[in-house]
Amino acid sequence: MIGLDQIRGDFAKWRKKGYEANCCLCDRAGRYGARYRYRGGGALSGSSSSRSSLSVTSPYFNLISLFLLCTMLGLTKELRSMNQRIFGDVPCKIDLLTSVDNLIEPENYINFTRFSLNYITQDRYSYNYNNSNVPQFGGQQTLEDRENSYHAKNQMLHCGFVRGNTSHYKSGFDINEKDKEIMNNCTVVVSSCIFGNSDFLRRPTKHKMGTYTKTNVCFMIFMDALTLAKLSTEGNVPDENGKIGLWRVILVKNLPYIDMRKTGKVPKFLSHRLFPSARYSIWVDSKMRVNADPMLIIEYFLWRKGAEYAISRHYDRSCVWEEVLQNKRLNKYNHTLIDEQFNYYRSDGLVRFNQSDSNSPLPSFVPEGSFIVRAHTPMSNLFSCLWFNEVNHFTSRDQLSFAYTYLKLRRLNPDKPFYFNMFMDCERRAVAKLFHHRTQQLVPPPVTP
Repeated sequence: MIGLDQIRGDFAKWRKKGYEANCCLCDRAGRYGARYRYRGGGALSGSSSSRSSLSVTSPYFNLISLFLLCTMLGLTKELRSMNQRIFGDVPCKIDLLTSVDNLIEPENYINFTRFSLNYITQDRYSYNYNNSNVPQFGGQQTLEDRENSYHAKNQMLHCGFVRGNTSHYKSGFDINEKDKEIMNNCTVVVSSCIFGNSDFLRRPTKHKMGTYTKTNVCFMIFMDALTLAKLSTEGNVPDENGKIGLWRVILVKNLPYIDMRKTGKVPKFLSHRLFPSARYSIWVDSKMRVNADPMLIIEYFLWRKGAEYAISRHYDRSCVWEEVLQNKRLNKYNHTLIDEQFNYYRSDGLVRFNQSDSNSPLPSFVPEGSFIVRAHTPMSNLFSCLWFNEVNHFTSRDQLSFAYTYLKLRRLNPDKPFYFNMFMDCERRAVAKLFHHRTQQLVPPPVTP
């Protein structure tokens, strides 16, 4: 079933260009619930057949009109299905503990794959200001470097924060020393970010947080000066300790990417680099509000499941092929660059998700990446670096690179387990409330990766 953004985007596009276009509201099996069409002129018509058609010609036709028309045409079942697909399932009832009192990490929880990771911090190549080949935050990774990095072994690899080999070049994502000192002392972290004034501030639900959490868990939100200025005009001004509610604001300067979405992947994937002493971290997208105690979240998604990395599966799509089509349909990124990435993954072994395969290494190949719970173990850190490197090299659409990264890591390390928990999306909704972004489109993606 198509999403709300697609419906809005389609109508905006049709009104602007006035050309004929078609879009179908269909379920996962491909059966049509309703079809609507804009032709730039004519009359509105439709039928209640199984392959219903709505010819929409009025420039004032909108989503509400679509719902009303479908109701009139007897498509209420399809509307209920569409609503579920657009907004996802309601939260599951999950068995969170009622208190963090006497909560102790399980004794056998530390028995994970062990190896040592070190990170490249200075690029091997020389640069000058007249050379367009300037250093990148992700570093100049060769194909050999990339292949070697997928082996779970003692190694030095690219994982962001790479600076040039002269004092002229910094890595980017600059943070002041006072904030770094605080970040270095965090052992459990909840983090988020807003760049490019793309979102409102969602404060964690304070009364859900226990005394231990308020004292010992770091709540860190990264933002640029533009976002901080906008939030300040809305009454969200940091106090003398740099906090807005539970969030401590970390001001980031010298952003490493023009594309704000790609900049947001730095705190999303590289929490082990930003918080070197942390043992656990929870990533929460800026469109979400945490509604449960982070320690209870860690106990439920990691300790209880014996997992070192937890992420929810997408509520609608499970195959990368579907995700590619959806990204193109909604113009989420340059189509040529999406094809380049997708074709490379297919040539390197990526296959379609087979839901009937009981031996599939994952219950879905498409995640809902807005909520990630992880222990900072070697395998978890390696996977995070690898996933970030794919986003750095290709598009910022991390759902496209998730399955490829995970499957390749497992394929090249069959004797080194990675304890992964890919849970139902409704479980995520039980601990974090979803809102809409302030803006659906940030700075347009660059022409080249």
